[in-house]
Amino acid sequence: MTQGLLRVYLGAAPGVGKTYRMLEEGRRRAERGTDVVVGLVETHGRPQTEAMLGELEVVPRATIEYRGARFTELDLAAVLARAPEVVLVDELAHTNVPGSANAKRWQDVQELLAAGIVVITTLNIQHLESINDVVSEITGVPQRETVPDAIVRRADQIELVDQTPEALRRRMAHGNIYRADKIDAALANYFRVGNLTALRELALLWLADKVDDQLDRYRAEHRISQPWETRERVVVALTGGPEGGTLIRRAARIAERTTGADLLAVHVTRNDGLVGGADPASLTAQRTLVEDLGGTYHQVVGNDIATALLDFARGVNATQLVLGASRRNRFAQLLSRGVGVTTTAASGSIDVHLVTHEQVHRGRGRSAPPAALSAQRRLLGFLFALVGLPLLTLALTQLRGELTLTSDILLYLAWVVVVALVGGLWPALTAAVLGSLLVNYFFAPPYHTLTINQRENVLAVAVFLAMAVAVSVAVDVAARRTREAAAARAEAETLFTLAGSVLRGSPAVRALLGQLRETYRFAAVTLLERRTAVPDSPDVQHDRQAWSVAATVGAPPCLTPGEADADILVDGDTCLAMRGHPLAAADRRVVQAFAAQAALALREQRLAEQAATAGSMAEVDRLRTALLSAVSHDLRTPLAAAMAAVDGLRSPGVTLSAADRAELVDTVAESLGRLHRLVDNLLDMSRLQAGALAMRPQPMSVAEATAAALDEIGAAARPVPVRIPDDTPEVRADPVLVERILANLLRNALRYSPADRPPQLSVSEHGGYVAVRVVDHGPGIPASKWDTVFLPFQRLGDRDNETGVGLGLALSRGLAEAMHGTLDPEHTPGGGLTMTLRLPVVEDAVGRADQPPAEAALRRVAAWRRGRDAVARLDPDGAALHGREAGGRSGGDADGGPGGDAAARPGRGARPGDVEAARVRDDEERA
Repeated sequence: MTQGLLRVYLGAAPGVGKTYRMLEEGRRRAERGTDVVVGLVETHGRPQTEAMLGELEVVPRATIEYRGARFTELDLAAVLARAPEVVLVDELAHTNVPGSANAKRWQDVQELLAAGIVVITTLNIQHLESINDVVSEITGVPQRETVPDAIVRRADQIELVDQTPEALRRRMAHGNIYRADKIDAALANYFRVGNLTALRELALLWLADKVDDQLDRYRAEHRISQPWETRERVVVALTGGPEGGTLIRRAARIAERTTGADLLAVHVTRNDGLVGGADPASLTAQRTLVEDLGGTYHQVVGNDIATALLDFARGVNATQLVLGASRRNRFAQLLSRGVGVTTTAASGSIDVHLVTHEQVHRGRGRSAPPAALSAQRRLLGFLFALVGLPLLTLALTQLRGELTLTSDILLYLAWVVVVALVGGLWPALTAAVLGSLLVNYFFAPPYHTLTINQRENVLAVAVFLAMAVAVSVAVDVAARRTREAAAARAEAETLFTLAGSVLRGSPAVRALLGQLRETYRFAAVTLLERRTAVPDSPDVQHDRQAWSVAATVGAPPCLTPGEADADILVDGDTCLAMRGHPLAAADRRVVQAFAAQAALALREQRLAEQAATAGSMAEVDRLRTALLSAVSHDLRTPLAAAMAAVDGLRSPGVTLSAADRAELVDTVAESLGRLHRLVDNLLDMSRLQAGALAMRPQPMSVAEATAAALDEIGAAARPVPVRIPDDTPEVRADPVLVERILANLLRNALRYSPADRPPQLSVSEHGGYVAVRVVDHGPGIPASKWDTVFLPFQRLGDRDNETGVGLGLALSRGLAEAMHGTLDPEHTPGGGLTMTLRLPVVEDAVGRADQPPAEAALRRVAAWRRGRDAVARLDPDGAALHGREAGGRSGGDADGGPGGDAAARPGRGARPGDVEAARVRDDEERA
């Protein structure tokens, strides 16, 4: 059966119109006579989407019972039995209810495709597995439903449904996406402009990669080898030489000139797997440099470097190729044009850049190749040639009348092959020359002279000499290649074992050094680092003050390179020292690779340590900044009030009535109480900074924290409208800190709001977070300065700042983030600033039907705002904690919330009559 086609409508965010476009495509096909059915469509109550269903046939959904509830899912069996040409299936990433035919909806779609049915579906970019974590970091909302990228990449058609963030937010504000009660929360959370812009870019980039794959597949199917310049791709060729860094940086600058250009580095190795001329340490360093610059490193195999480079460049659809100018001297260039000239001549439409560097025309120092055979084998070969050929001649002279010249030459040639097999090239060449002279002297007429009368004999002797030389060279090359292949195999096995030990989870640096020690039987292997603070000494190789041990295995370790039996300098500051025996020259290449990898592993380890240290230091700095902000901002008001009250009491020329004196005493007591509680908070945060005191998050009511914050501010906050739904779930946070944050936000909002338009406080729940919004209608702040207002010391205690929002915001954001929440500013429609505090919902409270609303806190807010004579602060069980007389000052409890102790607060004690009156009023509120 023919596989069905899959068409995906991909969107950057909910509400861009994916389902609408899917239904529009279904109706268009149905109007053309195609058999189209709706397998499953989620309209989410949107009238425009529901209208698009029109006359399309809808397959009834399957009903599944799960944990006492009834759910509907795609009826896969019914769709397969109906067997339409095209089926519309919404929300590809959906997780099916347990009991369904498949766990995931994309698995249902695969069965429909296998049945030959064309499937049209929808998907949001945040549900792709490869970028799911990135989206969670951007939006702060984890997505638990994902689709493997391979499923979507195999789609026959992918169409991006796109809208600008501003247009999508307008749709949201007009009620075209969510219900009215969800709009504010959505706009302030997931549908922020920054979130939508980032999601849109992710969708475009992912789709661009998909288009690249389709383009590459099309070019391969149609055998198009010429590059198509759809995107700039710069390829830099690396030899492993010292000029590699220059070439990489030059190629990176070329790539930076074009937005979205790709940087690729390629190294060509021989296809026989034998040792080449590249330095492993240099290649490792250059690969690191390429990756640091945002490029990718590749390695290809081929004997013809120019052809291999161009094949790779054309394969990746490269537009530019960067090569280094030849390092060979001028005489060598006369004999061969070189890779640069050859590549340029055959590059075609690919632009080739030949970059000069310091190594140009300095030549490559080529050492003589190592002998293929040992010295003993070579001596034995010379002995075979010098002794064996005379003995063969003596034997053949006895058979001169029975053998022809041709037979004699074949026997001599056979002996030359034996000499080549035993001793290699030079003994074989010696045997070939000596054998040709003996054949000429003893067996080519006239005998016992070096002259030859017959032309046939001249040709026979010449062919013998040529064949003997050729066989000698061939045997020597074969022996050399065999030895190199054995060495390469040993190197590969060593590196394979090394890679396996690292992948099994051993500590990277020690795994490398340990494997090197075991492989080459060293007593100790030490990685040394040069101390940059120590000045150079006359004998730095033996100066223990100049080196420090970064890692070591075995004993005793080498404390300096001079103490080692073998050492390899990785770079100017790192050296690998080995103790036990000298290092063979043939093994130096592999040990260099070990050294380079060990230095790289050490670098990664240090970077990880630095990142961890930087993170902890940043946390310490953030808490220290919050502490300083709290001291400078929150201590001034109660301290000034207490000092003013004391000055009034101590004034000798002023006569105070008993009521005035009592009021001043209450002011002093209240202010000192606030100072006491603030100092306690600062001490707690100091202990938290030192790791001696953890945050005290607990399930808490936002309504209770709001009531405590309003109570702290006092009469100034009475005009503030408060909207808290009864079913608001509890959040996990520290009640004391939440109250402090809300009090700071309300004070700032009251300071900058016009008298006729007081600020508002509203609470909503969305996406696992409860959002508390403090909305003011003041002058507002430009978006470019939103980050600035959260910096500490923007406004000192006695200096006004008409455009700022106060120092308390630095502390507020720090406390919010410490509780895994956020505090973000937004523009208020019509002018002003909205500060939104988001706190995580208690996990077991999400969707809990029996969760009791914070009735006591809500009653307290309502009664407080109506200006009752006294307000009872109640816990969730209705027990009165303290009362406060009306008409007093703020009476704010900076440490309000669960856990408060009214009896220990000076000037705030509750009298029995007040408590009883409060209980009566609470009964009235219930009525």
